[in-house]
Amino acid sequence: MANGHRGTPRSTIREVAELAGVALSSVSRVLSGHPDVSPAMRDKVMAAVDRLGYQPDMLAQSMRRRSTKSVGFVVSDISNPLLADIAMGAETALRAAGYSMLLTNSENDPALDASHVRLLQQRRVDGLLLSLAAEDNRETIDALRGLEAPVVLIDRDLPASVAASAVLSDHRSGMKAAVSHLLELGHRRIGLILGQPLRFSRERLIGLQEAYGERGLDATYSVVEGRLGSEHGREATRRLLDEDPAATAIIAGGNQLLVGTLEELRDRRLKVGRDISLVSCDAISVTELFDPPIAVIRRDNREIGRRGAELLLQHLGDEELAPQQVVLPTEFVARASCAPPAAPKKKAAAKKPRARTAG
Repeated sequence: MANGHRGTPRSTIREVAELAGVALSSVSRVLSGHPDVSPAMRDKVMAAVDRLGYQPDMLAQSMRRRSTKSVGFVVSDISNPLLADIAMGAETALRAAGYSMLLTNSENDPALDASHVRLLQQRRVDGLLLSLAAEDNRETIDALRGLEAPVVLIDRDLPASVAASAVLSDHRSGMKAAVSHLLELGHRRIGLILGQPLRFSRERLIGLQEAYGERGLDATYSVVEGRLGSEHGREATRRLLDEDPAATAIIAGGNQLLVGTLEELRDRRLKVGRDISLVSCDAISVTELFDPPIAVIRRDNREIGRRGAELLLQHLGDEELAPQQVVLPTEFVARASCAPPAAPKKKAAAKKPRARTAG
């Protein structure tokens, strides 16, 4: 070893152990991400690794333990801020455990879901996190049935034939609270805009129905389904406002749908919180910066990713662990975008023609 412990590409694990003053087995446990390592031990070993510039031979390690220390994450649309936050939460937790994360983007195309699952299988990832574009794509389901690696779904439902754990959000209760708030304000014509038929859309619809049903109200709401994206948000808003009677409150079932809704309201010169009430599912920066701030049904996106990664790590540490479900809460935050329904605008009465007098 060179004087001063200057690192070289040829530094060995034995040199790391000598510099850290620990056993070789302790260094191995730290570098492999073993959970039974104290923070003090990890800090001591990693300080020696940094000082020596030690670079473990990951290929050789993976061949010995039949593990690549990598996890694949199939994301339906990484341009969605929600999914970007979830991916960040997952990657942070995996990195802390010594795993790398390989991210693929399906661009809301179910065929790419299946292709990415097969690709990650070829890369021999140790496990998969899945936020799929579709839950019923036969090709994807077949690929997952033949997978030996553990799978954790992020807010998705798949057939029971796919042995997978899941981290889910309680969309139903958050939606129910939002609709209840609007009903208390006096709204009866509530419009709900949903994306494609995935778990979160189904649960949000149930929450809407329960809020009306528990009050014994007629189903005077309107639901417009389509695909997540601003174009659908705009077209759905147009339909809800052109109905007779028109919606007095709109719930955008996704942050991408919200953009289209706001565009349509702007073009019609409708003032949020005065002419129309508005709620958004999932909090993004615009919901707080908009004037007035927009009420939201929010969840902790990074916590979703973190819990998904931790659940997958549990499966990697215990091959006998049965599939599990973790349900995380949602919260309705009322803001000034919600107000009592505006009085319907009266049509101007036609002027009567003036009577003509003789002479």
